[in-house]
Amino acid sequence: MIMTKPLSYTPINLGRRIIWSSFALLLLFAPLLFSSGASLSLLSQMGTLMIFALSFNMLLGQGGMLSFGHAVYSGLGAFIGIHTMNLVSAGTLSIPISLVPLVGGCAGMFFGVLFGYVTTKKSGTTFSMITLGMVELVFACSLMFPGFFGGEGGISTNRVIGKPILGISFGPQIEVYYLIAIWLFISAVGMYAFTQTPLGRLINAVRDNPERVEFIGYNTQWVRYLTLILSAFFAGISGALSAINFEIVSAENVSAIRSGGVLLFTFIGGIGFFFGPMIGAILGVLLTVILSDLTKAWQLYLGIFFILVVMYAPGGIASILMMNLRVLKFGLYKKIWPSMWKLILACAVLALGAVISIEMLYQISLEGAGAADMQLFGVAFAPAKPSAWIVPLMLMLVGGLSFLRLRPSFARDWGEANTDIQEQLRRSQA
Repeated sequence: MIMTKPLSYTPINLGRRIIWSSFALLLLFAPLLFSSGASLSLLSQMGTLMIFALSFNMLLGQGGMLSFGHAVYSGLGAFIGIHTMNLVSAGTLSIPISLVPLVGGCAGMFFGVLFGYVTTKKSGTTFSMITLGMVELVFACSLMFPGFFGGEGGISTNRVIGKPILGISFGPQIEVYYLIAIWLFISAVGMYAFTQTPLGRLINAVRDNPERVEFIGYNTQWVRYLTLILSAFFAGISGALSAINFEIVSAENVSAIRSGGVLLFTFIGGIGFFFGPMIGAILGVLLTVILSDLTKAWQLYLGIFFILVVMYAPGGIASILMMNLRVLKFGLYKKIWPSMWKLILACAVLALGAVISIEMLYQISLEGAGAADMQLFGVAFAPAKPSAWIVPLMLMLVGGLSFLRLRPSFARDWGEANTDIQEQLRRSQA
């Protein structure tokens, strides 16, 4: 009997391969464009925060689980990672530094198994409140057990341990950057692969319609639990990489502030898209590191930016990019550009007036009525003089009125362009 095997053809997803190859090349050549020590430090922070934000989005974006305590898994992974490095330094343990992130990931997974069984018993608001209680519990423990957590000063280490392997000692920042880049690529591929698995599809279904998932025979609590364990694994990797990068871990790593930060940056980037948290991580580092060096009011700007994203772009920066790419792809940008650039200009004028006003208010609040003159954008302002407020108030007035006047025409053009796109799609399908 001759057995014949049926031939099958699986098309190569060329677009996906190009995107992942471009991402790898970007990670490889980024230090050539940004070669200074400060730039490499920023790139390293972005890399660790990207892994952390992607792992958080496994819960929020894919599972609809709003966690206020995700820093627990990242922070505990960082503590286990830094203790591992100290044991290696003392000669008690033998493990290369490049595998410390894996130790942190396993630690995060262990605590995910431990805490996740309790937190995923409930969903929705109850889940959020339990995670909030969990992060406060761990943060309190970090101050109660200084032997493990190091108290308020934290635990420090030295990432340069033993003899260099293949000339790599992880002393120079460029070597730490490439270590983070490799783990970022592996983690991103792993988390994307998770979205294509049956468990990844099930957690989407649990997010959208948990009753129907229960009806067809799946235990939604176990789906949430397994997803949280995997998410904690990747969060632990990011924590251990952060420990290698900064060579210190403190109670702040397991605090609610850090959990709130990753929530904020992930939402700004866009929870509905896989690459959204990556954009949020880049913006997060830029806002918290660079902006905090430029102005003392950086937290105020961050809060305003977050509110604007929630109000006008709930899909995050990623959704804005994708909508504009869609319009560009169908060749309809010429329809909306005449009204778009005017609206952008009006927003820029409004933002300029608001920034000058905020900075002058901060100057007065810090120095009182006798506040000294200040320089903004190369122009001198005297916050204590009423006449100095004329320019920023006029900018805000002109920008605000122009925005209100131009917004309807832009909304009309944008709506017509999207209607044309829908019509083209309908004709192509017909």
